[in-house]
Amino acid sequence: MQTDDWLADTRISYDTVAGSYADVVRNALAGLPHLRAALTAFADSVRDAGGGPVADVGCGPGHITAHLRALGVDAYGIDLSPGMIEIARRDHPGVRFEVGSMIDVDLPAASLAGILAWQSLIHIPDAAVPPVFARFHRALRPGGLLQLLFHAGDGSRLKTQGYGGHPMRVHVHRRRPDRVAAWLRDAGFTIEAQTLLNPDEPSRQAILFARRPADGVGH
Repeated sequence: MQTDDWLADTRISYDTVAGSYADVVRNALAGLPHLRAALTAFADSVRDAGGGPVADVGCGPGHITAHLRALGVDAYGIDLSPGMIEIARRDHPGVRFEVGSMIDVDLPAASLAGILAWQSLIHIPDAAVPPVFARFHRALRPGGLLQLLFHAGDGSRLKTQGYGGHPMRVHVHRRRPDRVAAWLRDAGFTIEAQTLLNPDEPSRQAILFARRPADGVGH
């Protein structure tokens, strides 16, 4: 699969479903206590480490970015889809959002206190994940925190219909948390927590907390 192909497919697909997707997720967090707790823990850790800018990479319509800001975090959003960013800016006018891909977005070295990547790795092929994690490690300052949310399991499927019944063309990848954790360690991160959500259901999700070690620790 060529990089340009899956990136273009993902961008076009989420531009197509942006409005319907935003309607689905706008208030969804209220009914997801475990995810709210994970965000609170992330925000608390960022503040306890002295605060600083946090990038929500793959922010979609910006609802999670806005929630982080309500928790006292200096968060801004990045998303591949211009359609998603347009909605994010409309719905959250006081928050910074920009179009960009985690594959090549310019994140200056040691510039971030935290990175959140919720369900934004699920369309990226395996070969592209380690370079993304290396980019995240470089962008975080020593002691900076990374939180991932992703589909847990094995295998991939091609999704051809999405929110609101609109056409999509994206591959959805499920990955074992231990494998993702190994990629993170190879990139220089230490793993602080690993949680499996809905372990008795087919639609399992995993949350990983990882940290770039302070100077002189680890890599």
